[in-house]
Amino acid sequence: MRLQSKTQIKVRNAVIGGPKPLACIPVVASDTKVLLEQAEILKPLSPDIVEWRVDGYHGVENPANCLAALDSLRTAIGDIPLIFTCRIEAEGGMQPMSRETRLAVIEAAIRSGKIDIVDIELMNGEDFIGTVRTAAQEHGVRLILSYHDFKKTPAEDLILAKLEQAQTLGADIAKVATMPTNMADVLTLLQATLKARTEILTIPIVTMAMAKEGVVTRMAGGLFGADITFAIGQASSAPGQIPIGELRQAMSLLY
Repeated sequence: MRLQSKTQIKVRNAVIGGPKPLACIPVVASDTKVLLEQAEILKPLSPDIVEWRVDGYHGVENPANCLAALDSLRTAIGDIPLIFTCRIEAEGGMQPMSRETRLAVIEAAIRSGKIDIVDIELMNGEDFIGTVRTAAQEHGVRLILSYHDFKKTPAEDLILAKLEQAQTLGADIAKVATMPTNMADVLTLLQATLKARTEILTIPIVTMAMAKEGVVTRMAGGLFGADITFAIGQASSAPGQIPIGELRQAMSLLY
């Protein structure tokens, strides 16, 4: 049996932190037409969770545009849990946005009743996080606090510090994604995940090493305590994601 989270989160029909790690497919689209085309492709793949990377959407600076597209996406995916992510440019966001614009878009999505989870970065600072956390709690939306390093894999202590910081700041789920340059970096990420799960965190964890070196963490990270992994439906949102069918085939041998 894999390591489970002490605190488990039920989102619609999915249990995050429970007996099995969940597979999430991100959708990345520049307009509503492409967004819905991707939704139609991914739905038969039966992902446990869908993530909309709204930072890739043209017109994201207008909350009304986003809400109209969000409403269509929710209809298309039915009762699949939905993560709403407006990634900051410094951690992989697909277009520059002001702090005020990102906050307005995120708050509008939370108030819409169409999303289940919102993902924001720790680097936004405590005021920004506090505002989003309060809105999320008021509207029954779960909060991911995340940290991404697209250049390297930090030392184990720093990875653990970021995960613990997310929990301290009120995250429902703590997330760290790093870029390995060798397999030792992959082991560092997995070791940090294991230590966080067994010694530090009580909330669900999402950790992954990116690129081809890190593919093993997407398949086997759940054995070390990771609770969500990301796969490709049609468009990738990060280096190293693999098709969900291949991911599930590999995971079926492990869990």
